[in-house]
Amino acid sequence: MSPEHTGPGTPTPASLADRQAISDVVLTYCRGIDRLDRDLVTSCFHADATDTHGSFNGTIAEFIDWAFALLQRYDSTMHLVANHLATVNGSAAVAETYGIAYHRSSDPDPRRNLTVGFRYLDRLERRDEGPWRIARRIATTEWVTAPGAGSEWPIPPDSAVGQRDRTDPLYQLLLDLSHDR
Repeated sequence: MSPEHTGPGTPTPASLADRQAISDVVLTYCRGIDRLDRDLVTSCFHADATDTHGSFNGTIAEFIDWAFALLQRYDSTMHLVANHLATVNGSAAVAETYGIAYHRSSDPDPRRNLTVGFRYLDRLERRDEGPWRIARRIATTEWVTAPGAGSEWPIPPDSAVGQRDRTDPLYQLLLDLSHDR
């Protein structure tokens, strides 16, 4: 039976490790996008990868430039991923990941405050026994909504607030972890 028609079966430890590594690539990408961490996003793709994403279609380097220019328009983004299914065939895989992306801005224009339902359709490859990385991504848009005026609730001033750079509290926790023995 070809990989695209295989259903659930008894996974092997190697297949579980591959599927977890592939899931981690998708989660790492979301972290990088939401924290505006260009290096982290870049690390998820092979250098010759391509991306079809909304109105964009091109190389991964071009995509990152395009995406980061758009992301600068928002005060925050949050990409949540849910259903994730990876089909592995040796050193290649296809993963389908459902998600919702929240885009928020102080601009009242609804195009700057929207929620998007999407799917990432990824071909990933593990080249030369290296890590899994995305070789081809197609990001589908499933639906888009914009909140009504006045639907935002203010964040209390004494709350921890995420930052879109390496001043985000996550990076300090990761640094502290690297010093643990």
